[in-house]
Amino acid sequence: MKFEYAERIKRLPPYLFAEIESLINKKKAEGVDLISLSIGDPDLPPPVFVVEALKTEVANLKNHNYSFSHGEAEFRMAVSEWYKKRFNVDLPQDQVVTLLGSKEGIANIARAFINPGDQVLVPDPSYPVYANGSTILCDGTSVPVPLLEKNGFRPDFEAIDAQKAKMLFLNYPNNPTAATVDKKFLKEAVNFAKDNNIILCYDNAYSEVTYDGYTAPSILEIDGATDVAIEFNSLSKTFNVTGDRIGFAAGNKQLVEGLTKIKSQIDSGPPVYTQKAAVKALQAYTSRAAPDFLKNNNQILQERRDILVDTLYKIGYKCEKPKATFYVWVNCNGDSMQFATKLLDVGVAVTPGIGFGKHGEGYARITFTQPKERIIEACNRIADAF
Repeated sequence: MKFEYAERIKRLPPYLFAEIESLINKKKAEGVDLISLSIGDPDLPPPVFVVEALKTEVANLKNHNYSFSHGEAEFRMAVSEWYKKRFNVDLPQDQVVTLLGSKEGIANIARAFINPGDQVLVPDPSYPVYANGSTILCDGTSVPVPLLEKNGFRPDFEAIDAQKAKMLFLNYPNNPTAATVDKKFLKEAVNFAKDNNIILCYDNAYSEVTYDGYTAPSILEIDGATDVAIEFNSLSKTFNVTGDRIGFAAGNKQLVEGLTKIKSQIDSGPPVYTQKAAVKALQAYTSRAAPDFLKNNNQILQERRDILVDTLYKIGYKCEKPKATFYVWVNCNGDSMQFATKLLDVGVAVTPGIGFGKHGEGYARITFTQPKERIIEACNRIADAF
């Protein structure tokens, strides 16, 4: 039998990453020693105290029952306390909802507020879930907002036609460009959303992966943000637990309630033991400063970053040393797919910028989530290729 896909599925753009995956699998089948600098999955292990907490909570048989769609009170309280210590933001529990990773919340927020045909402002280039998993699969209309190098990969709010827009996605520190912002920019974003009656969805998943003394802000630090904004974050990048699927959204009470209503119909929250281990993880913060384990991890990543960027610079590829994330956004001086394919031929996998949107063409995203020795080997191969 043949079954027809729903129209919303048909509207999804071709999945370019599937072509990359096919090429990668082909190289592996040929026995190529492939160094993957394409996936944003930390290679550093979770802190020992987080693993031990998870073991303890898994062993407690009471922690194997259903959780609540909005999450355990203990975890939501830990998130509130984390916001106070990290950002000096007072956040009641009823303005926090637990997520199965921030990706889940980003995909589901539009289901609560976007009607068929509603316009959603989506950065270009950006994480594909904003346009696809959230907007298109909720029958919304994705309106690209260019992130151009001349503007520091930030949107030009004055150039946006927001008359019909209902929602805006922003993400800083940014994936894929690694651009960062300050509170002045966030104030402009909040004012833009308020002036145009737009829901502001702020993805802050990389807030803790920072370098060179940079400290990433929260949108919720901005006066008036809780009138229009909801912020998404997770423990994935901070604690290197991407596979444990534990995150949260916080901010405007109605937005949090709307997201919770959707979740109540489709999931029962992350496992209780994961949430309780996450409480211990968040409690590692005692002030705005990063805990020692995170400082050490960021120092390791910074060293890798410097090796990668210095090599790219020497062979003629323009890119900045990012102050956050574990991505380098490099101008590849031409077709990004050809650039990625050429590197695959020497056993290095990177992500072509076109996979993140029209304005990603001409760039490639290269991660440094590999051990230093592999980064050096990848740099040698890149230099040989070009």
